[in-house]
Amino acid sequence: MTPIVSLESVVKTYDGGVAALRGVDLDIHPGELLAIVGPSGSGKSTLLHMMGVLDRPTSGRVIIAGHDAGRLPDRDLSGLRASLLGFVFQQFHLAAGVSALDNVADGMLYSGVPLPERRRRAAQALERVGLGARMRHRPHELSGGEQQRVAVARAAVREPAILYADEPTGNLDTASGAEVLNVLRSLNAEGTTIAIITHDHEVAAAAGRQVGMRDGRVVSDVRNVA
Repeated sequence: MTPIVSLESVVKTYDGGVAALRGVDLDIHPGELLAIVGPSGSGKSTLLHMMGVLDRPTSGRVIIAGHDAGRLPDRDLSGLRASLLGFVFQQFHLAAGVSALDNVADGMLYSGVPLPERRRRAAQALERVGLGARMRHRPHELSGGEQQRVAVARAAVREPAILYADEPTGNLDTASGAEVLNVLRSLNAEGTTIAIITHDHEVAAAAGRQVGMRDGRVVSDVRNVA
């Protein structure tokens, strides 16, 4: 099976000679649910920026769904992110004073989809994450776990081929984190490829595959036994 994401000898060095990634090779295949784990400073966040084409490597290649990101101008990279990638972050980044429905609908703001259709799809996405009864609530009226599920719905509403979740349970209590993780697993079961960046080994254990990072390198890559 052809990987949907492929990193080949990826190096990222920042000003001052700080090496965040040191020759990373990694393939992600369609339909996978994997966790990228490691301590602070291991290179997880930089790896996310490479996989999400949010930044360019110093050297090496990043290939997303057959597209060599290093050969694309910035406009085409933006189009690649908009058409194929979804992102969920530790901070929810929801618009205050705006309903859950419209926070999710705004995930398609620049897609050219008319507002009524955006809201229809947003309602479906909120139903998928178990918030059909809360879609008219604003962020301050929702729990932390509910806000993160809104953020997941916003990322999923465009039906991306790949969804990256960066510490999605990091700000949540155990029960709320489990709810968000269950939503991500459900989306994966429906066909979305998901990569979770986490330092939480319980979250990582729920994924089908664990990739360990340390000092800018991949140090382990194992399949979890169901």
